[in-house]
Amino acid sequence: MSMLTPPGMGGKYRVTGAAYPRMSRPRRRRKIVLALLGSVLALALLGYGALQLIDVFGGDDSGKRNTAASDGNCPTASAKPANAVKPATAPDAGPAVSKAPAVALPQPGQITVNVYNATPRAGLAKAVGDELKKRGFAVGHVGNAPADFDKKVPGAGILLGSPRTDKAAYSVLGTQLAGVTTQTDAREGADIDLILGDSFKELSTKEDADKALAVLANPAPTPAPSAKC
Repeated sequence: MSMLTPPGMGGKYRVTGAAYPRMSRPRRRRKIVLALLGSVLALALLGYGALQLIDVFGGDDSGKRNTAASDGNCPTASAKPANAVKPATAPDAGPAVSKAPAVALPQPGQITVNVYNATPRAGLAKAVGDELKKRGFAVGHVGNAPADFDKKVPGAGILLGSPRTDKAAYSVLGTQLAGVTTQTDAREGADIDLILGDSFKELSTKEDADKALAVLANPAPTPAPSAKC
C-alpha cells in the first residue's frame, strides 16, 4: 500500500494526482436532523394555532377585564407591595355635602289673598280669611266664589292668580293648607284668589305652616357627587 493511499482504502485506490477521492457522508444523520426540524416546525404551528383559538373564543372577556381594570387609572390591589403598610387616616366623614343657598321668599304681608267659598258651608270664607290675617297675610275680598267655580271645586282648593305673579308667593300661601292646585287667569294684579273646595277641612296648624315655610327658605343640602373609578 502506498503512503499516498488514504487510510481505510486497503490499497484499493491509488492517488495518482494532487486530488484525493471525495468521500460521501452518511445519509442517516441528515435524515435525523431533517426529522427533528420538521417536528419542531409542526409543534410551533400547533402552538400558534392554539393561541389563535384562545384569542378568538376568550379574547372579548379578557379585553373587557383589562379595560375595566385600567379604566380611569384607578389603583388596584396588585399595584401595592405585599408588605405595604396602610397609613393611618381620619375616620370617613361620609360624602361631601353642598349647602343649598337660602331662598328669598316674600313675606306674608306682601301677599294679598282674596278668599272665596265654593262650598255650601256658610261663613267658611270669612273664617279662613280671619285666620290668614292673624298669620300676617294681607286679606282682600272675602265672599262666595264666582259662578265659574261655585260648587265646582271638588278638591281642597285652588290658588288662582296672574301668570306674572311671583311663583314663590304661591308657594308661601300653599304652606297654609294642603292639597291646593294652582291656576292662572288674565288678571294684571299680583293678588291671589284662594278658592276653597269641597274637600277643604281646615287650614294647616300655625306650627306646621311655619315648618313648611322654613323648609322653603332653607332647602335641605344635597350630597355632592363623588368621583368614581
